[in-house]
Amino acid sequence: MRTVVLGVAAVLTCLVSACTVAEPDPETFTGARLDRPYTAPTVELTDTEGAPYSLAADTDEPMTLVFFGYTHCPDLCPLVMNNLSAGLNRLDDEDRAQVDVVFVTTDPARDDAAALREYLDGFGDGYVGLTGDLEDVVAAGEPLHLYVNDGKRLPSGGYDLGGHSTFVLGIDEDDEAVIVWNQETSAAEFATDIHLLLSED
Repeated sequence: MRTVVLGVAAVLTCLVSACTVAEPDPETFTGARLDRPYTAPTVELTDTEGAPYSLAADTDEPMTLVFFGYTHCPDLCPLVMNNLSAGLNRLDDEDRAQVDVVFVTTDPARDDAAALREYLDGFGDGYVGLTGDLEDVVAAGEPLHLYVNDGKRLPSGGYDLGGHSTFVLGIDEDDEAVIVWNQETSAAEFATDIHLLLSED
């Protein structure tokens, strides 16, 4: 009986003290800063309104978060997009107004403008969706060191995308990718890092 009581006491102590999930330190940066920033590509893709969009020419905010993925992705794409969106929701209005989100499809054969718009609207308002010829998508990813598979169609009717990079890149107002986050970055880590980046001179 004494063992049971002690066990219950330990659980209660854990619940009210040290066993809560720790939030990242507000001064701790968890992304990877690029010592040699990547130059944003000048390749023109097409946004969901049918207008040309270049990651070099049209990323005008202090920070543009770029992710290459596809709407039929069953696991990593929605995981990353959910964490990214939740991170943006943690920002105050001043910080949020300085950040754009751009989603580039790696599956343009299926991700037309309508599919992209519906998918992105499920995560947040104002996200930019880009599509285009697969060759142009690959060309846009190369200078950012993002791998894009060729998306071959299978005899079964499905697609073998084989994989794609699952990093989120932060492009600054000088059209350089200066920060990279991996697929395991949490919402709190995104929010902390973005705030710290925007606070720098």
